[in-house]
Amino acid sequence: MNKKKSDLTFKKIENIRSKNNKNWMDILKIAYDSNPKKTSSVLKRILSKDRKLISLANSLSKIKK
Repeated sequence: MNKKKSDLTFKKIENIRSKNNKNWMDILKIAYDSNPKKTSSVLKRILSKDRKLISLANSLSKIKK
């Protein structure tokens, strides 16, 4: 894939992710309004997994080619 085409693909991904992040925030707000205690519990579990993913990503970034 040439540079121009890959840049366009990355831009499309960024645009879709941006819209999807908005959707996730909308769902989070609705859930919190409906049941804040349960939403907080689920959110804590999600954040725990996110921390594990970040840790794994950091270990990959330290691998030298």
